[in-house]
Amino acid sequence: MDEGGSRVRRRVSLPKRKRPSLGCIFVTPTAAELERGDEEKKEEEMVAENRRRKTASVIPVEVQPRLLSDSPDCLVLGGGDTNLDLLRRMPTDRGIGDQHNDSEEDMFGDYDSFTENSFIAQADDLEQKYMQLPEHRKHATDFATENLCSESIKNKLSVTPIGNLTELQTDKHPENQSGYEDVTVEPGADLLYDVPSSQAMYFENLQNSSNDLGDQFMKERDWKSSSHNTVNEELPHNCIEQPQQNDESSSKVRTSSDMNRRTSIKDHLKSAMTGNAKAQTPVFSRSKQLKETLLSEEINVAKKTIESSSNDLGPFYSLPSKVRDLYVQLKGIEKLYEWQHTCLTLKSVQERKNLIYSLPTSGGKTLVAEILMLQELLCSRKDVLMILPYVAIVQEKISGLSSFGIELGFFVEEYAGSKGRFPPTKRREKKSLYIATIEKGHSLVNSLIETGRIDSLGLVVVDELHMIGEGSRGAILEMTLAKILYTSKTTQIIGMSATLNNVEDLQKFLQAEYYTSQFRPVELKEYLKINDTIYEIDSKAENGMTFSRFLNYKYSDTLKKMDPDHLVALVTEVIPNYSCLVFCPSKKNCENVAEMICKFLSKEYLKHKEKEKCEVIKNLKNIGNGNLCPVLKRTIPFGVAYHHSGLTSDERKLLEEAYSTGVLCLFTCTSTLAAGVNLPARRVILRAPYVAMEFLKRNQYKQMIGRAGRAGIDTIGESILILQEKDKQQVLELITRPLENCYSHLVQEFTKGIQTLFLSLIGLKIAANLDDIYHFMNGTFFGVQQKILLKEKSLWEITVESLRYLTEKGLLQKDTIYKSEEEVQHNFHITKLGRASFKGTIDLAYCDILYRDLKKGLEGLVLENLLHLIYLTTPYDLVSQCNPDWMIYFRQKVDKDVVNRLYLSFVLYSLLKETNIWTVSEKFNMPRGYVQNLLSGAASFSSCVLHFCEELEEFWVYRALLVELTKKLTYCVKAELIPLMEVTGVLEGRAKQLYSAGYKSLMHLANANPEVLTRTIDHLSRRQAKQIVSSAKMLLNEKAEALQEEVEELLRLPSDFPGAVASSTDKA
Repeated sequence: MDEGGSRVRRRVSLPKRKRPSLGCIFVTPTAAELERGDEEKKEEEMVAENRRRKTASVIPVEVQPRLLSDSPDCLVLGGGDTNLDLLRRMPTDRGIGDQHNDSEEDMFGDYDSFTENSFIAQADDLEQKYMQLPEHRKHATDFATENLCSESIKNKLSVTPIGNLTELQTDKHPENQSGYEDVTVEPGADLLYDVPSSQAMYFENLQNSSNDLGDQFMKERDWKSSSHNTVNEELPHNCIEQPQQNDESSSKVRTSSDMNRRTSIKDHLKSAMTGNAKAQTPVFSRSKQLKETLLSEEINVAKKTIESSSNDLGPFYSLPSKVRDLYVQLKGIEKLYEWQHTCLTLKSVQERKNLIYSLPTSGGKTLVAEILMLQELLCSRKDVLMILPYVAIVQEKISGLSSFGIELGFFVEEYAGSKGRFPPTKRREKKSLYIATIEKGHSLVNSLIETGRIDSLGLVVVDELHMIGEGSRGAILEMTLAKILYTSKTTQIIGMSATLNNVEDLQKFLQAEYYTSQFRPVELKEYLKINDTIYEIDSKAENGMTFSRFLNYKYSDTLKKMDPDHLVALVTEVIPNYSCLVFCPSKKNCENVAEMICKFLSKEYLKHKEKEKCEVIKNLKNIGNGNLCPVLKRTIPFGVAYHHSGLTSDERKLLEEAYSTGVLCLFTCTSTLAAGVNLPARRVILRAPYVAMEFLKRNQYKQMIGRAGRAGIDTIGESILILQEKDKQQVLELITRPLENCYSHLVQEFTKGIQTLFLSLIGLKIAANLDDIYHFMNGTFFGVQQKILLKEKSLWEITVESLRYLTEKGLLQKDTIYKSEEEVQHNFHITKLGRASFKGTIDLAYCDILYRDLKKGLEGLVLENLLHLIYLTTPYDLVSQCNPDWMIYFRQKVDKDVVNRLYLSFVLYSLLKETNIWTVSEKFNMPRGYVQNLLSGAASFSSCVLHFCEELEEFWVYRALLVELTKKLTYCVKAELIPLMEVTGVLEGRAKQLYSAGYKSLMHLANANPEVLTRTIDHLSRRQAKQIVSSAKMLLNEKAEALQEEVEELLRLPSDFPGAVASSTDKA
């Protein structure tokens, strides 16, 4: 395809045809025939002229040069099948052949073939000379030459004579497989010089026939050249020219006998060409061909653009235009913000350097990351890993990108909770986008390093990069990035966050460039409320704030007692026409505030979207098997609900959907919503400057107020922080001080941090001794900050101490190597228990306890029911949070941790039997959100124990048992609903609806019509229906691809097959 993308070239190969002898073709015409021939000539000239007009704008075919064997110095250019058609259409005793030309191009080029001053006149002259030289009886051989013409001539069909070639030599080749003799021919001696191949072949047949030789044409052979060389001689640069005017002298007056022959020859030649012109052309859908090749062509162009680091981008930031159309169609994004364009066109991005970029919340950071990921998947043809902080955000992102995967041909794979394959499936052609939580992303990187596939990971995107400084999860994220940096020089890392301060340390750690902007699509105004006065935050003011207004709301004495913070006044200024978020310090406070607000709202609020709110309550009852939280039952009719971790996943998802569509207009929520799914509002109110009992941090404050202002909906966003006089000074410091710095937690989180890192480094063979590990540690985020963080011990001392601990615990074994009498080196290798621990990502504080419990379990494993297995897979870290109700289960004089763990296993066992969180939470007097958190934690830990057991042969019996238990804990529903719940975004309530509607398998969902789903399933929006269908299709494609790869693997000849080595050696 050329630059404009509007031309398609075709190369047509035609079978060799037998050519009839000229004895039956070239017969001396009578006077009547000559007269009839003149009339036919005029008629045919008119037909040809019309033909040329019709084909003047037809797309040209690819031009191939042809070289005649009898005249190797004659270079003739013909398009695709044009010259061959001229040969096969020569007049025979049966007349013009009825073969169809395969192209619509004008076969007569840029000159008039029927004028007197044409090559036909040259043909007459040459014919006369040719017939006088009987010694020219050599066999004709047509040498097909490819790629011998310049690009400009390829785009134009023409016959090109070469008049300035003085000599062309060919040498004999002893290895010539065609058996041809190579001869030296001088141009002056060749009478077929400057004649098109079709006419030259005609004369050769004529000569052969007139001498009754009866020779057959010899075999044709291809002669390829890409550098304008003919055997040993190089063609001069001017040997290929545009069509030239033919010599006037070739059309001089001849004798009457010559005229008779000339008329006959003309007749034959023009009849052949006119027949070609009249022949119908098969209809090819050029538009269809263009559509089929457009996407792949643009991807190739974009790939070359990226590889060459050129500023000449593709249609949509080096991506096919289809990507732009998908963003318009699926997300309604028609144009990027200016900062997004600037960021995507940064030199560092074009050169694939690591990048950190920081913008306020709701600034559009994710879109930039998505475009960069699509570039990597489609253009660079490499896998991509996206690391997100929470399971809910992972599932939201998978739902949003599955449609892109279906349309553009890549897989979207979920790595969260108990989901994900280790190592990931190796794809034949399509690439994968792995979307993972921090923990699963670490396991994924470990498996890629272990299998030697880390270089297949082209890009790693980290959202909320500031979490690298938050506890054990931050330590895991740091380990993941440090391993990528150390083991792969080709993997690009992109980090983004709204709350970064000490960027220099992160830049040094990630070896990254930095881009920042203060852009917000919607203006944000920050306010403080003290008593009934509202102040606007103003950095230019002396004390950081200026007076704004008084609250104008009439409060009764009762209302003042119930609502001293004037929350009712603040929210009623916004709802129900606009949305509002009220952040509360605790979960219980969320519920209390929601109820309090509803008590003082007027009855008018009940009428706003009344029908839709009834649907929400109905669906909440369905997913709770008839149960409904009494608080939500009272608040939802007013458009108000609470949102915190005490809700089940189904309840949270349903309430979030209702809020996004405007059915609910007010959420009272905890700070976790600020870092979770994207739920913006017109106004954000902070109930108090506290999170639980701790004073608010600057980072938390910025994340909360960042939810104010919905792009494309609101023109302004407002945040109001309610405070008491006693907190005024602290709040003024809060709003003026910079963001908190990120500090490494690699050493603080001992068993989940540095020790886990050392164990995996040796297990993955990244390091083998103390020096290797110390060198690696210097390249970590902790290594960058060691001068700040280490006060008492040095990095070397901490490294030695950690390795000693791992050795004493039986996870590592030390080997002493004597290099010389004086030099001794200590190498480490991982033990079976150590490998099982790091492969199962088990917290090293519990690995020996887990081993002991599993070992003891083998002595008397009870398989009558699942209780024993559940006990073995109950997470250790949740035991301390459990407070058993001893009124239900009597007290026993045993280890408290064992009793607590057993109590939790009873909860899980009841849950698997009844599959109803409400019933179990009431039975054990536990919040339903805690019960669900226990269930998801148990599913994840069960998966870890499974990987742990896979590395230890003695625990073979657990492998098959834990596979099924993990699946049961993951879904905790009836078996028939599990296939539906494998689809991202389909939880229990939705799965029951789909199953009742007849969608009972993954194939049913993948082939469903979103419009029909919307009509069939209650409270299912069109967007959600499309996401469910896309996710189902993606999952089905993954399974089909995996089966296909398995089949090919079984049929493929093993690389270590004995005969394979020998045969490859023979070929070499």
